[in-house]
Amino acid sequence: MSKIADLDTQTQLELEAAAFRRLVQHLDERKDVQNIDLMNLAGFCRNCLSKWYKAAAEEKGIAIDYDAARERVYGMPYSEWKAQYQQPATTEQLTAFASKPEENK
Repeated sequence: MSKIADLDTQTQLELEAAAFRRLVQHLDERKDVQNIDLMNLAGFCRNCLSKWYKAAAEEKGIAIDYDAARERVYGMPYSEWKAQYQQPATTEQLTAFASKPEENK
């Protein structure tokens, strides 16, 4: 069994890219899981993932706007996803979100 530390850089990148694609696919399959649920439980959501994608592109000198990054993560324009799948946040969800430290929002 290989240790991660023993993998070459290209293999590490390929595995990380595959894991990212699988995460995006999993989130796409779980449209019932709202972003506020993800934020409350894990401290990140689809929008965070979009921002990280955009930041990673910028680190490589690639200009990608936030809407394009969101479309990559959501699999469609955000406005369409929001109209089709986003539910109004419940009082409980909003209360849990409000109780989080600012750096976790």
